[in-house]
Amino acid sequence: MTTVRGRKLPRAAAGASALLLTAALCGAGAASAAAADGNTVELPVLRSRLTGTTDCAGGSGRQATAVPWEQVSLQLGRAWQFASGSGVKVGVVDTGVSASAPALKGRVTAVGAAGKDCVGHGTFVAGLIAAQSDQGVKFAGVARRSAIVAVRGTDERGAATPGRVASGIEAAVGAGAEVVTVSAAFPSDTAALRSAVRLAAKKDVLLVAAAVPDSPAAGVGQEVPARDYYPAASDGVLSVIDVDVKGQRPSGSYTTGSAQLAAPGDGVVGIGPAKSGHYIGSGASLASGYVAGAAALVRSVHPELTAAQTAALLRSSAYPDAVPRVDPYAAVTAVLSSASTAAKASGPAAAGESAAPVRMPEDRAAGPLRRALWPTLAGVAVVVTVVWLAVIIPRGRRTGWRPSARRP
Repeated sequence: MTTVRGRKLPRAAAGASALLLTAALCGAGAASAAAADGNTVELPVLRSRLTGTTDCAGGSGRQATAVPWEQVSLQLGRAWQFASGSGVKVGVVDTGVSASAPALKGRVTAVGAAGKDCVGHGTFVAGLIAAQSDQGVKFAGVARRSAIVAVRGTDERGAATPGRVASGIEAAVGAGAEVVTVSAAFPSDTAALRSAVRLAAKKDVLLVAAAVPDSPAAGVGQEVPARDYYPAASDGVLSVIDVDVKGQRPSGSYTTGSAQLAAPGDGVVGIGPAKSGHYIGSGASLASGYVAGAAALVRSVHPELTAAQTAALLRSSAYPDAVPRVDPYAAVTAVLSSASTAAKASGPAAAGESAAPVRMPEDRAAGPLRRALWPTLAGVAVVVTVVWLAVIIPRGRRTGWRPSARRP
């Protein structure tokens, strides 16, 4: 596994009442992105929110031409041999998604004004899900042929509230999304969020959400006790935390005990709202985007699975760890039993349903083969016995060997 070189990526500032989105930072400048071959490139840092009179994000003039570490970690090259996400719509509840981003051209359906992204964060997340690779560029989204439903969960500058996010979830469901990723992580649940989560479950839409807020640039400072954040901690929502290139939580991160999956989210490469260049970002909201992309892959190859079954398959096929790490390749190549595929016909899957165990087909020739071997083995035993009698006993007699007399 490669290691990140250069200085550590700064991370986004967060407020308690506002949405703490992913990866990015109130700060400016550039940070180093690691590639699978160990090379690094300086990329501008993604922001999650604009402050004061800061101008809207523009396009990056720098490209990451090598394969990013996160794509290697997720084995996307292998997964793409079996699935692409084609035909699946993924809702992105964030700062909007730029419909003019080259890597998403022609595949963004915007609700209201969400086709413009002044901050750039929502476009970055959408790129992790569905970006097409450009000539000479190895970066691509997990489900690179899926379609994006862009929905605002914030105002134009990136400030979010539970009400905005709830409305965004409902809008994404109404626009036909089969998977929806939510970058927000609030310390309290609300009636509006609960209602939106119920609607998604009723419409068989898989909700994926950041398990924790994105951490400030210098970390959270004093130790913050682990707690639940919403809507990720709600029943029926797939909760995701971020890990670094070593598979560990980044230092200074918020923590929770309710995360169900982990995915790359520290120093990851993504697209901007314009041009063909790249940004670098960090946060659980980016990890959530990766899992949403994996869900799109699964739903493209297994359209018969419900949202709950898709979530169960992603969990059961994940790489074992303290929080299992999503494995798109294992998920799309899993062998499903007839029981798991038939469950859809009998009604919605239970929230805790797990994927059926994989069983190898029965070897029907094994029984006859074993029966045929018994006579052969018996014949071999007879031959060995005859040879022993013909060779060993005469030799023993020549050397004066006699059977021992039975003692009285």
